[in-house]
Amino acid sequence: MQAKLHIKKGDTVKAIAGNSKGQQGKVLSIDRNKMRVLVEGLNMISRHTKPNAKNTQGGIVKQEAPIHISNLMLVDAKGNATRVGRKLNENDKLVRYSKKSGEVIK
Repeated sequence: MQAKLHIKKGDTVKAIAGNSKGQQGKVLSIDRNKMRVLVEGLNMISRHTKPNAKNTQGGIVKQEAPIHISNLMLVDAKGNATRVGRKLNENDKLVRYSKKSGEVIK
């Protein structure tokens, strides 16, 4: 069984550690087994690529590398980095909420 994560695909997150500390981006994908997340514009690396059909020129390409989930914090609707809690709403459905503002995260 895999762990329940505080971040989902499509969430806006902020890096709290590493080379990208303080930067924000949107979650593109999550690797639940390695506990790593691919975030748009965070943890950029340079890849040396050979010419191919997609990139006929080849050369050095900047792309995102996965970052560990513990180095990320969810950004709520107000733009604040916050911890995430879970609670039952009025329909007895489990929802995520911001521990800082108390608002439900969509």
